[in-house]
Amino acid sequence: MSPLSDDAPASPPRPADTRPVTVVTGGSEGIGLAMAALFAERGHALLLVARDAGRLDAAADGLRRRGAPEVWTLAVDLTADDALARLDAALAETGSHVGLLVNNAAVGHCGDFADIAPDDLERLLALNVAVPARLIRHVLPAMRARGSGGILNVASLGGYVPGPYQAAYYASKAFLISLSEAVAAEVRRDGIRVTVVAPGPVETAFHDRMGAGAAFYRRFLPAMTPERVARWAFRGHELGLTVVVPGILNVFMAAALRIVPNALLVPLMALLLHPGQSSGRRR
Repeated sequence: MSPLSDDAPASPPRPADTRPVTVVTGGSEGIGLAMAALFAERGHALLLVARDAGRLDAAADGLRRRGAPEVWTLAVDLTADDALARLDAALAETGSHVGLLVNNAAVGHCGDFADIAPDDLERLLALNVAVPARLIRHVLPAMRARGSGGILNVASLGGYVPGPYQAAYYASKAFLISLSEAVAAEVRRDGIRVTVVAPGPVETAFHDRMGAGAAFYRRFLPAMTPERVARWAFRGHELGLTVVVPGILNVFMAAALRIVPNALLVPLMALLLHPGQSSGRRR
């Protein structure tokens, strides 16, 4: 199904005529889809963004069957030069503006940093670092002009500690946590809420796709469902929290990661994250 129907407005509506939509990147599966479902239950119109048009259509159809009021899709590679222009065009054709941006799209890598393929490293840095930063910068001026809006960034508990064998991924999530907390302070008086959610392991295909299925942390650390992560993120954002760590155990782990010296933590993380017989790939 095409994301934009043939009876869309012939010309872009004036800003005053647009309505808010929740944009979810990486919204075709996992945490992104769980968040989309939760926001749809609260009456949000949705624009799901991902690369795979087939998965997007299936996700949108599933949400509609569950009663989602309005769901559109945009199949686009967010690292492409024209990604922001295509997002703006989709919003214009649906008569919408970004009321809430959920930055969820990400890619992982498991294995020695020296062995990561240059193209894989470039894509990880582009999708995990540059894309959320550019999207935040892109939507903030209009949110400030309206005096309202929200940004919900999906980071990771790994953003609080260096992660041997997932070095680039952990570093990218540290960037997102730092960026979120800084921007939240800058826009707090503008009616804009910025929240970053830092889950621990989540039961999705993410770990296997990046080659971490045999890593020790997958057996040692309990994993949450995407739906539970989404509920924690939603409640935290509604409460105006800047940082949300889903799960009581993970809250204590996050506190420990901030207190225990890296000289002790990093060797432990190396044991937990070592890929064993699996090889590093990506989501």
